Amino acid sequence: MRNRLRLVHTSSIRSCACKNLNVKKEGKMKTFSVTDGEVVKWNMGISEHMRSGRLESARRLFEEMPRRTSVSWNAMISGYLMNERFGDARQMFDAMPERDLVSWNIMLSGYVKNRKLSDARKLFDEMPERDVVSWNTMLSGYSQSGFLDEAREIFDRTPRKNSISWNGMLAAYVQNGRIELARKLFESKFDWEKVSWNAMMAGYVRKQRLVDARMVFNRMPERDEVSWNTMITGYAQNGNMLEAQKLFQESPIRDVFTWTAMVSGYVQNGMLVEARKTFDEMPQKTAVSWNAMIKGYTLCKRMDMAKELFDAMPCRNTSSWNTMITGYAQNGDIDRARSMFNEMPQRDSISWAAIIAGYAQCGCSEEALHLFIEMKRDGERMNRSTFTCALSTCADIAALEFGKQVHGRLVKAGYEMGCYVGNALLAMYCKCGSIEEAYDAFEGISEKDLVSWNTMLMGYAKHGFGREALKVFDLMRMKNIKPDDVTMVGVLSACSHAGFVDRGTEYFQSMEREYGVIANHQHYTCMIDLLGRAGRLEEAEALMRSMPFEPDAATWGALLGASRIHGNTKLGEEAAERIFEMEPDNSGMYVLLSNLYAASGRWGDVKRMRGTMWDKGVKKFPGYSWIEVKNKVHTFSVGDSAHPDKERIYAFLEELDQRMKKEGYVSATKMVLHDVEEEEKEHMLKYHSEKLAVAFGILNVPPGRPIRVIKNLRVCEDCHNAIKCISKIAGRTIILRDSTRFHHFNRGLCSCGDYW
Repeated sequence: MRNRLRLVHTSSIRSCACKNLNVKKEGKMKTFSVTDGEVVKWNMGISEHMRSGRLESARRLFEEMPRRTSVSWNAMISGYLMNERFGDARQMFDAMPERDLVSWNIMLSGYVKNRKLSDARKLFDEMPERDVVSWNTMLSGYSQSGFLDEAREIFDRTPRKNSISWNGMLAAYVQNGRIELARKLFESKFDWEKVSWNAMMAGYVRKQRLVDARMVFNRMPERDEVSWNTMITGYAQNGNMLEAQKLFQESPIRDVFTWTAMVSGYVQNGMLVEARKTFDEMPQKTAVSWNAMIKGYTLCKRMDMAKELFDAMPCRNTSSWNTMITGYAQNGDIDRARSMFNEMPQRDSISWAAIIAGYAQCGCSEEALHLFIEMKRDGERMNRSTFTCALSTCADIAALEFGKQVHGRLVKAGYEMGCYVGNALLAMYCKCGSIEEAYDAFEGISEKDLVSWNTMLMGYAKHGFGREALKVFDLMRMKNIKPDDVTMVGVLSACSHAGFVDRGTEYFQSMEREYGVIANHQHYTCMIDLLGRAGRLEEAEALMRSMPFEPDAATWGALLGASRIHGNTKLGEEAAERIFEMEPDNSGMYVLLSNLYAASGRWGDVKRMRGTMWDKGVKKFPGYSWIEVKNKVHTFSVGDSAHPDKERIYAFLEELDQRMKKEGYVSATKMVLHDVEEEEKEHMLKYHSEKLAVAFGILNVPPGRPIRVIKNLRVCEDCHNAIKCISKIAGRTIILRDSTRFHHFNRGLCSCGDYW
């Protein structure tokens, strides 16, 4: 059979052709006829060459043909399209002496597959005649690109609809989440095929409308394995394992997908014992079944059992390796995850995304970004998850330049700025201190969701741009986007950072009435912070006492911070005492109280606090600052002596110090938690990590570009004052992100207005 189907070799085709060519002999033209059968052989040869990717050979055959038919031209056009040579296909189409309906449909299909829908529609409108294939091709093109109104227009105009037309329109509605339109279409016809019943049911399941899905299931004139599996999976995914189990028992045909649906359902609902029992009873298992069970163990942090199953798998695939890598990474064992990644026989984009995310989650951000670069070199196509993870990692360490490169690759890869990637890009620019580019990214998101709005609002709030944050909030309401609890945290935070006490109070008092958002711990903490920063400590304390639940450590922390700012030692001590009861290892609160004592000159209490920390084993978290220069992150600690450029940095800081003092800068020595001479206090403040990072930035970042520094702790008052002065002396914009917010320093001023 294979020999019978094998196409005639090129040489035999050519020899056959030579016998039938028009031959000029002795000045006379002698004509030999070419049979239809021989033309068919030529056409088959062209198609075979095209399928094998031998385009030039196909073209030579075509050009040598003694007689061509429309099939010959169509074979060439189809071949070029198959090999993604769209320009050549169009050129061949335009050169055809006579086009038939097949030619038009082939070219139309090529436009649709290349997502050139406007060109496809133009060609469609030019067609001298159309058949149901033409109409269905346009319908499919619009549907796959989400242009449902255009798809419906084509559907309504189709003169002779077939089952593909009806099923295509229904599938378009279902796949794009337009379930009500799908329902209306479904109810307008009674003789649907089984595939359409299943599609309608799956649409309801996807929308978690299980009652409607079950009604469709019950009405079905005939069910197959897909019907049963869809309904069982729907119940399992939505936590109704009793109903899933009931259907499983009733199912007349249980295939491997039915069994796997039950295993996955049990795993998803944390019922590991039931999942393993079902898994062991399965008469047949696929890689999907094994992977589902392995994933169950990884989710329950049973990596020993996951590894045991993985080793026993007879049908291991890339997904199996990915599940194990993700499991080890999420359980904190990044070394085992990397070992498995290195051992993989074959990787895909998910493998890379898993290991990159693993390094990012365990704080190894630079290694995560190194792997991102390596992935590109390896030639693996990056998916949305990989890009999102890379952007999140850049955000964590404020690697703006690298983040911009990721953005560029994202655009080059052809990903549209939907919510999934767009929100990660928006968050990256916000966290890297580039609020203007963040807004550009926000504007570029084609369909903004609530996360998009909240991220932009919170970004402005963190940068101290309270008015801009509230403008975003006003725009949300104009567009009838309902705020949630996260939105209101952003609004109150914006008011707190900007000092809008009255507006913040008004929003807090009206949010339940206007938006149905009930105040939680975070909202109260924002309000206490807002009142406390403004010096209204009695109101802040009264609000805390009136809370409908017990204050948590964060709430008391806001009161302690306000007490430190306004020197209320008594209230600060009470707040600290309550915090130590809830979080005895919270070193930040010990430092805050020590600062309060130091500012009041109570050195004995400072020493006592230091002793308490020692006795309880509480370690002060060391402060670090880092800056990205030429795609490399440079990290500094206080008095850093390890950086290779330290001599130049310290010499430059000494020069800056002299110039700052001439400008009237005075060290905030009250911040030093040691009872020593003023001169020694000044020396201790001079080499804080953020000052070292700023100095390094001025020396290495070209003039005209902002210097962006990130610090893991809150910037101290002395460094804040110093960087304001440095920005004026050096004529540079300096953007500092600390653990609380952003500070934009320029010309001796800070965006926070010293209200922080």
